[in-house]
Amino acid sequence: MSAPQVVVHRDKELMAKAAAARLITKIVDAQTARGSASVVLTGGRNGNGLLAALAEAPARDAVDWSRLDLWWGDERFAPDGDPERNHTQAREVLLDSVPLNPARVHPMPPSDGPYGNDADAAAEAYATALAAAAGPEDHGPVPSFDVLLLGVGPDTHVASLFPELPAVYEQERTVVGVHGAPKPPPTRVSLTLPAIRAAREVWLLAAGEDKANAAAIALSGAGEVQAPAAGARGRSRTLWLLDEAAASQLPRDLYPPASA
Repeated sequence: MSAPQVVVHRDKELMAKAAAARLITKIVDAQTARGSASVVLTGGRNGNGLLAALAEAPARDAVDWSRLDLWWGDERFAPDGDPERNHTQAREVLLDSVPLNPARVHPMPPSDGPYGNDADAAAEAYATALAAAAGPEDHGPVPSFDVLLLGVGPDTHVASLFPELPAVYEQERTVVGVHGAPKPPPTRVSLTLPAIRAAREVWLLAAGEDKANAAAIALSGAGEVQAPAAGARGRSRTLWLLDEAAASQLPRDLYPPASA
């Protein structure tokens, strides 16, 4: 696994715009090299902020949206179209405005879908879809995602992997149902750390003073059970994208604030 790299931007707006530009470049490079690209989306204020910045970026038309596979790192187990679902929010800020191939958009099952109110069955179905998309060149039963995006919670959670809850211990399954999450809603579906670590690059997004302690803990070498963000690593790159507020508790000699 790759060692974390940290990029600090002046504020959350600049962070979102820079991350969007970085993502466009990565997608275009992957499509040029392999014909298609795959990205795992995240929700939350920073994940949606990145997507909103991407929607407004003039360079977004450089992406061949029809050759982009989209997956999700986690989802609130709610009915389809629920405003709290990451998929719903992503559609509103970006997806409905770009010419995606619907067959290449892979939202996690909703609670009113074919698996009913069974989050574990929904998780198993998503794991099956990931395994079907994985090829012989991939590392295990998930695709080698080009970029996997994660927001970092104030408690260091990523996706719906919360400190010391059962899901963060999972080493075999790639997707699990999450029950009793400390942040509402309590029932969710999430990729596990082994699935996250199959990605070529993992980008962790954090902005705001409420994320400063989490960033400091995760980047200090804490264990992944106590700080799930510490266990989120990409095979070739792990990139922390922060604003100055979120980086305020990091050692300044290692992670100096950005000048821009």
